[in-house]
Amino acid sequence: MGKISSKVFDLQGKNVGKIKLPSVFMTALRPDIVNRAVVALQSRSFQAQGRDPMAGKRTTAESRGVGLGIARVPRVKGRQRAAFGVSIVGGHRAHPPRSEKKIVKKIPRKEARFALQSAVAATGNKELVAGRGHLVEDVKDFPLVVVDDIEKLKRTKDVESVLLALGVWGDVFRVRESRKVRAGKGKGRGRRYKQAVGPLIVVAEDAGILKAGRNLPGVDVALVGGLNVELLAPGTHMGRLAVWSQSAVEELDERFGGN
Repeated sequence: MGKISSKVFDLQGKNVGKIKLPSVFMTALRPDIVNRAVVALQSRSFQAQGRDPMAGKRTTAESRGVGLGIARVPRVKGRQRAAFGVSIVGGHRAHPPRSEKKIVKKIPRKEARFALQSAVAATGNKELVAGRGHLVEDVKDFPLVVVDDIEKLKRTKDVESVLLALGVWGDVFRVRESRKVRAGKGKGRGRRYKQAVGPLIVVAEDAGILKAGRNLPGVDVALVGGLNVELLAPGTHMGRLAVWSQSAVEELDERFGGN
């Protein structure tokens, strides 16, 4: 059974009250269903891969049949060079990938909804968040709820000071230290750097926080109405360190109140 209420902190990290947590934070933790939901969401962005149906087949090559003392492979007309065949250099592939292959994975609507609820509940579990690799020693509470003034921050410097007061800044620093150059050709294809995933800030309205928080490494800012399982469980691993505005938590109650 999860917590019934949680502390509410101001931008200086001081406890200023309590809030009754919506029932979604009591949802059972099901990493297997969350995994399926994240993969299903990611599969929508996969690029279809296929081959030109005529690749390796644009040739006059035909087999000359038997009785000539030579292999029966297709040969270019007027020449001895072999072509077209699967075992021949420049020939077509035996079973090439087709662009019409179904690569989008589907999940039942109710199961996807439950996965989102489970991922939300995981943000309130300190052991699960720590197990995911986040630094949680100085975090004030789980789930971490902040007054709505956080939505009005307009400068990255202000967001940084708030995260520091709430004990979350250590996790942002961890992300900075994890940044490294990717091995292989990927670094020449628009993904030069790899870094860990940091905290997620969830708000009900954007009064400047989206722009203010996007320059911090590893930090994502999302509207509660736009939450998805990939934001809450990057890489299919649930338990992301999250900072909730008070209004965002109340809106969760409206969205998932009846589960």
